[in-house]
Amino acid sequence: MNKDKEPSLEDLSSRVKKAQKAIKPRNERVINESHAYGMAMRLVAEMVSGLIVGLIIGWFLDKALETKPWMLIIFVFLGLGAGIFNVLRAARQIEEAEARKREEAQEANKKEGK
Repeated sequence: MNKDKEPSLEDLSSRVKKAQKAIKPRNERVINESHAYGMAMRLVAEMVSGLIVGLIIGWFLDKALETKPWMLIIFVFLGLGAGIFNVLRAARQIEEAEARKREEAQEANKKEGK
């Protein structure tokens, strides 16, 4: 390399763009991993909350109506069903949001390519 000749601004700009492209996939992977953990925690919370609500309602009804295990059993199953329904609904919402993000990214890539 010649000491008298300094690198041009275009050369520096192209090197910066190459470095940004090399770093971008790593950054997206870290964001996706933390986002996936958050989604998993949301789905678990949906399931557990439905089950706990069913347990509490069944227990109080058993105490009030003196039907010892029956209301608890019924509402545990109802809570479990509600939890599964909530998990499916939340998963569908998450998938729709991810599909929108993918479409927006594809549109942005098409615009950059033109």
